[in-house]
Amino acid sequence: MVTVELANGRYQVNVAFAHSIAIEMAFNAPQPNHFGADIATATPMQAGGFIGDTQQGGSCNVNQLSLNPHCNGTHTETLAHICDKDSVLSLTIADIDIPPLLPCSLISVMPQNGIASGEQYRPELTEHDEVISRQQLEHAMADIDDCQLTAVVIRTLPNDNDKCTRAYNEQQQPPFLTADAVLYLNERGVEHVLLDVPSVDRLHDDGLMTCHHLFWQVPEGSHQAGPHSLVNKTITEMAFIDDHIADGFYFLNLQMPAFINDAAPSRPVLYAAQRLDANL
Repeated sequence: MVTVELANGRYQVNVAFAHSIAIEMAFNAPQPNHFGADIATATPMQAGGFIGDTQQGGSCNVNQLSLNPHCNGTHTETLAHICDKDSVLSLTIADIDIPPLLPCSLISVMPQNGIASGEQYRPELTEHDEVISRQQLEHAMADIDDCQLTAVVIRTLPNDNDKCTRAYNEQQQPPFLTADAVLYLNERGVEHVLLDVPSVDRLHDDGLMTCHHLFWQVPEGSHQAGPHSLVNKTITEMAFIDDHIADGFYFLNLQMPAFINDAAPSRPVLYAAQRLDANL
């Protein structure tokens, strides 16, 4: 048990009991897919007379993995996703420094029709778009203190298990955030946003990546971070939050490999937090 002091409260966290919200990656098998990417594969290494497969006579298993972090499963991305690689402020997964426990709130929303939301997005919303709107976030986060919103996990409803293997394409376009919704997250001080959809932006958005640019405060059309850019923030996409994990306050451990890349497969873990004392 770990006791954490946060703002004007104390919380007890059982770090031995965790809720992973990462989709397990099944190589060469059904898995989530976005943007028509190749599936993630695993093949035994071969070198000279060695084969990395015990079932084929090898002494041990050594697989060579091929995957696209953005399109094959749960992944976390940094501002380097939209910035030039030689930009000084373009932090990679290996560069970014994230505390081991982040105050995190889990909310659930039912995406709504984009036109009916009355909110802004570029390119313009169509009658086929399903969005997560500012109005929905304001309602879901109204009673949550800012200190509990270093990270926010957004679960979309209905919450079908086929999200773990769903292929997102033009016939099955996922919901995304409106520009107004992202601005609200920034206003509330959210540094890490996690979603169960493959992107904060529309599947086909004319290359604008509006919500990515707004979240990191990189000017539209630019691939250079500036003095006002929010470079230490992350976006985690294509998570899966099982129904047995209730909406509420948690501490998040965002586990990532030290990849010198704009994105990497990740394993976000939620730990339940029990409030002990409202006044320190």
